[in-house]
Amino acid sequence: MKLTIQNLSKTYANGVQALKNVNLTIGKGMFGLLGQNGAGKSTLMRTLATLQDADKGEVFLGDTDVFKEPGKIRQTLGYLPQEFGVYDSMSAEEMLDYIALIKGVSKRAERKALVEYLLDRVNLYAVRKKSLNSYSGGMKQRFGIAQALVGKPELIIVDEPTAGLDPEERTRFYNILSELGEEAIVILSTHIVEDVTSLCSDMAIIGGGEVLVHDTPQKIIKAVEGKLWVKEVDRSGLSACKEMFPVIAVHIKQGKTRIHAFSDTAPDASFEPKLPDMEDAYFAVIGGCANLSKTPLNA
Repeated sequence: MKLTIQNLSKTYANGVQALKNVNLTIGKGMFGLLGQNGAGKSTLMRTLATLQDADKGEVFLGDTDVFKEPGKIRQTLGYLPQEFGVYDSMSAEEMLDYIALIKGVSKRAERKALVEYLLDRVNLYAVRKKSLNSYSGGMKQRFGIAQALVGKPELIIVDEPTAGLDPEERTRFYNILSELGEEAIVILSTHIVEDVTSLCSDMAIIGGGEVLVHDTPQKIIKAVEGKLWVKEVDRSGLSACKEMFPVIAVHIKQGKTRIHAFSDTAPDASFEPKLPDMEDAYFAVIGGCANLSKTPLNA
């Protein structure tokens, strides 16, 4: 099973072109989508989830045309948007049972077992009979995770999913997604670089509605190897450094300011080489310093 996106474009009524000829082929496993706010990530996620139309382009899940057969896609889709709404007066147990029924789980005993299993997986079983309006933001987010997993989805889309989760809950959530990625396509849209690096076997960086690079995290990092340089500077001279050198990032740690520069050679003798990580590669790509889409990453 593969998700195939071909020449996908979307322009809103206000003239903003959110997607520009997006082409991606995504297989089973965890796929990371990195980008700044406004890069087009959420527009792409909503389009794949059949919540809005594209101006042009095609999307196929296996042999199924996502735009021509949205009802069929929704039966095999798990979707957790950035903002997930619920019926606050219902309990988690009741709401999840209702969602399972809509998703086609018609047998009461099967729904009951599924609801209990999912609420236990997201650590909400003990409060399953409480109304959702009594839940904290993090608890509601965990409920959103549970509803996205109803029906053994073949395609799971999660858009900035860990807002409101503490570190333990965040780890639990990602463990669940990693397990699901063994049998399904899981798209993780996020701005947290570390999560994509540690969780995803395939990824893309999107900016200005375009796919800037698509490859494995390891190969993207490898492509900027030997081109990262670092040095400490006085904070008062930071602006001047940015004008003089190809600075892609600034880090202030323990009162010390360090600039990261992207260049084929050291900008000057005061710079030291740096082993790159995904954050460096990400900043180099979105800053326009590294055009990795034209680099033979698969060589």
